Amino acid sequence: MSKKDMRLQYSGFIIFSAQLIGIITGLIFTLLLTRSMTVSQYGIWTNIFDYTGYFTLFSGLLPFWATRFVARGIKGTAKTSSLMQLVIGLVSSAIYFPIVFLIYTLAIAPKIRTEAYLPIFLIAGLYILTFHMITVFESILQSIKPQALGYGFLIEEVVKVGVALVLILGFKQLFLGAVSALILSCFVQIGYYVWLLADEFKQKTDWSYLKEWLKGSTAIAYQAVGAQLLSFVAILLFFYGGPSTRAYYQAAACFSIIIGYAGALSTALYPKLLAKSCTNEQVASSFRTVMMLAIPLTAITIVMSVSFLTVLNIAYGIAWPVLIALSVYTLISVVSSFYSNCLMGVEAFDAEGKISIRHLVRSKIFKVFTLPYIQAAIALPSAYFVLTRLPVAGSVMAAVYAILILMSSQLLTFSALYWSMRRSICIPVAWVSMGKFVLASLLMAGIMLLLPATTTLLSTIAKAIAGFGIYAVLLLVIDKQARQLVRLIWEEIKGTVRQLTSKGNAGNIPSGENSAKTTEN
Repeated sequence: MSKKDMRLQYSGFIIFSAQLIGIITGLIFTLLLTRSMTVSQYGIWTNIFDYTGYFTLFSGLLPFWATRFVARGIKGTAKTSSLMQLVIGLVSSAIYFPIVFLIYTLAIAPKIRTEAYLPIFLIAGLYILTFHMITVFESILQSIKPQALGYGFLIEEVVKVGVALVLILGFKQLFLGAVSALILSCFVQIGYYVWLLADEFKQKTDWSYLKEWLKGSTAIAYQAVGAQLLSFVAILLFFYGGPSTRAYYQAAACFSIIIGYAGALSTALYPKLLAKSCTNEQVASSFRTVMMLAIPLTAITIVMSVSFLTVLNIAYGIAWPVLIALSVYTLISVVSSFYSNCLMGVEAFDAEGKISIRHLVRSKIFKVFTLPYIQAAIALPSAYFVLTRLPVAGSVMAAVYAILILMSSQLLTFSALYWSMRRSICIPVAWVSMGKFVLASLLMAGIMLLLPATTTLLSTIAKAIAGFGIYAVLLLVIDKQARQLVRLIWEEIKGTVRQLTSKGNAGNIPSGENSAKTTEN
């Protein structure tokens, strides 16, 4: 691995590190809920945000093009996309309130037999606006300063936990405190991003871009609808499996999402592919680094599934098969997402800032956008049939069957995409390295199985950290490239410290001497 590869992955390491820290804050927030709510109440809480997703369908229209335009240095993109995204977010939030009122009154209230949750469903509408703005700001920052996404995530997590502790424990406001903490933290995150993008917002707006974006966004809308169709499986779980089934699924997702964080290590790869400044060796190195962490994280989550869920609440311990199935599904999704991002990154039909619908429909991007429809066509009827027609032994198995259906549809569509695109793009895979990752993960898992089971928060976290430490030691022993990566990371840290020190010394130099201001991507 070269120094150049390290710079490519630097932003990814920053984001991934922030997400690892965010695991603690996220776990604290989840514990506040699961230790204060019944299993059914937690299912209702998660169901609230099953509906907001349908009102953020178009939140990715402009951000998709903003990333591509900013990466290619097209001026005025940030300000233009942000202003229009604000309009879309406000309209979407306004539409949400009357529709969710009707859905709640006609469908949800009879299911849960209480109207006490209606204000919470309505307040959640503010989350729609914050989601729109965070999405566009992060799409811009991904091409300017991608490591800022990690800092923004961490700020949001810390604020969310702080507000939740005050409102839930201090003022005994359970649902109101949880939703308020979530929304207020998002507004703070937005403020941080606005501060970072202040210079970009000084540029002039160029509404001519909007015509191109809206023209090309027909395909993005097409993809968004497909993705949201697939997420309807969660609503099927709530209505036909019951609130407990939805709760078990969400409890497992709190831990399986950690595996998905490994994908953050390739954050800087997409804009580099767009800018045509990335080699095949760098793509291979990026994939190798993602899998170096995704594989052991999957192993740890599977081995400690009972302990993780028991920490939330002893009532969730029985859902360990759900977490195992969801962990495997998430690992498959990480691989699929990496390949899809590479396909979209090498597509150059919009390189000149002009978007042709005809070329877009024929592009690799459109093929990627079609996958959710195929997955939904397989998963939705299958899940409905299993949940309503087949005898399912309890909420746990209902959730497992739904995940297995989602996993099967993901594998099928990914295999079809890879087979059809194998001549267009080939991601070099270091199979020897992959074997070492698997071997080290299996040895680590075997050692962890011999250790005593944990039931408390601190002991569970300590065991998980120890397990990852065992994996790291084993990998360093058997993998030369892992040792090179550690050396490069250490050099990167020392270089950053030297840079900060030199800037600090520069502040003491008498006026008249200028210092260069650089921005690391």
